Amino acid sequence: MTMTAQKAPSQLLAARLQIPPIPYSHAAGSWVYAADGTRYLDGASGIVNVNIGHAHPTVVEALRDQVGICTYASPGTFAPDLMEQLAAATARAVHRPDDRVMFTPTGTHATESAIALARLVQRARGEEGRHKILTSSLGYHGNSAFVLALSGHRSRRPHADDSFGLAPAFNPPYPDQHLGCPFPACRAECVRAVRDAIVAAGPETVAAVLMEPVNGTTGGGYVPPAGYLRALREVCDEFGVLVIHDEVLTGLGRCGLPLASHHTPGSAADIVTLSKGLGAGYVPLAATMISPNLAEDILASGKWLPLMGTMSATPLQGRAGLAVLSVLEDLGALDRDEVRGAAVGRLVADAVRGQSVVKDVRGLGYFYGIELAPGTVGDVMRITRSRGLLLYPYVGFRPDRTGEGLLVAPPLNATDGDLDFLGETLRTSLEQIA
Repeated sequence: MTMTAQKAPSQLLAARLQIPPIPYSHAAGSWVYAADGTRYLDGASGIVNVNIGHAHPTVVEALRDQVGICTYASPGTFAPDLMEQLAAATARAVHRPDDRVMFTPTGTHATESAIALARLVQRARGEEGRHKILTSSLGYHGNSAFVLALSGHRSRRPHADDSFGLAPAFNPPYPDQHLGCPFPACRAECVRAVRDAIVAAGPETVAAVLMEPVNGTTGGGYVPPAGYLRALREVCDEFGVLVIHDEVLTGLGRCGLPLASHHTPGSAADIVTLSKGLGAGYVPLAATMISPNLAEDILASGKWLPLMGTMSATPLQGRAGLAVLSVLEDLGALDRDEVRGAAVGRLVADAVRGQSVVKDVRGLGYFYGIELAPGTVGDVMRITRSRGLLLYPYVGFRPDRTGEGLLVAPPLNATDGDLDFLGETLRTSLEQIA
């Protein structure tokens, strides 16, 4: 009798999608190549982070060179020249040229740094009681227990006993999300929900409002109504509350402009976080940016700045980040005067037209969410993968934790041929779902 060898169970604890992972050999540009030679278009840029594609020669060369020079040098001991250069380049990239920049490894760290800085600003101004951070009931700001408790990621919120007494404070201005909205469709006036939350919390206790300018993976690209972010800025100014924009996913060109907030004049935040598009899948890298006057308030007060962490400002991160930004600049992704990504919007609109499985489409630039009929996301993922297209799911975004869909978010340098393949494959895949 022949015995069949059983594969040992994996010792790796890791999140899993609705379908099994693919053994792969390598990746280049917008494509990932499986071990059996099949190639797949990375239609979601990894997890919406591989913004300049895989194995970009500019970044590969920079990494290879820096590894041979020095990968780690504590900025407390050695002059952080590369990180100084990256701080200036990052500030220029998002058209906040005088901002002070703090680097950390991940978006989660960037959020926690932003919150710490907001509280320090308020205390430096003598507002010792301002510590609360108000957030939306649909949103995601990182995966530590602290920021998950603040986030409106309904399927990943900590158990009530583990939430430190924290929870989101207001409903966002999105369909079926702004409960009790007085209008047929949300308008800028829906910012009243934020104002009410500040008043209910006690304005003298609120340090900042933290919000994604365009909703990310929790809801699949919900876009606020015109003027909402400006109205949010005005409400916060009224009460002396700071504004923090979480642009971890949306920043550095993902929504067609350097920052998603650039779509709304007059909405500039006091503090901005970046990450996915800055490291671009090459190194763990995030930035927390703060207006220069607020940074001066903190420094003049003599208060300690938040600790960044051991791997927060290394020469390797600096070199990689500078290379990524140079590629984004060459692409035109950092141009504030021209919105990019129209071709992605057209291909998504064409692919979903008349498809009964599609319930809604939303997004901007190079980031779209396709909301699907209940119970279909796994099937659509299997079909698109079988045809050589990788997309990323989002689930549980409705207040009752239902809702599902797929993200379309190709690299910002995807070629016309890549996009043609994406659109045609998406269309024919959706047609297979009755």
